[in-house]
Amino acid sequence: QAQLVESGGGLVQPGGSLRLSCAASGSISSINNMGWYRQAPGNQRELVAIISGSGSTNYADSVKGRFTISRDNAKNTVFLQMNSLKSEDTAVYYCNANILNNWIWKTYWGQGTQVTVSS
Repeated sequence: QAQLVESGGGLVQPGGSLRLSCAASGSISSINNMGWYRQAPGNQRELVAIISGSGSTNYADSVKGRFTISRDNAKNTVFLQMNSLKSEDTAVYYCNANILNNWIWKTYWGQGTQVTVSS
């Protein structure tokens, strides 16, 4: 089994920045796509950004130009740098990864970290 543990959430004022981290641990042979999703109260979980094993990225239109996803393959970690934060970015942010474990690819989720943008 593998586990994903997020960190870096918190309270920030509009226009501020936060950096989220998500580290994968456990029995890992390889990691393919890694991504960040978010879910605000009353809304469905939505994709924020995703990065492939080769480094290709894709972003939701609402965060393009403000958020940057990156990864450190040596440390099995994915990051989300969030700049120019808006109140509508307030949500629980979840890390997601496709991990090869015992010859089986499986999607794993972190426990979520709260991001609150408010003055």
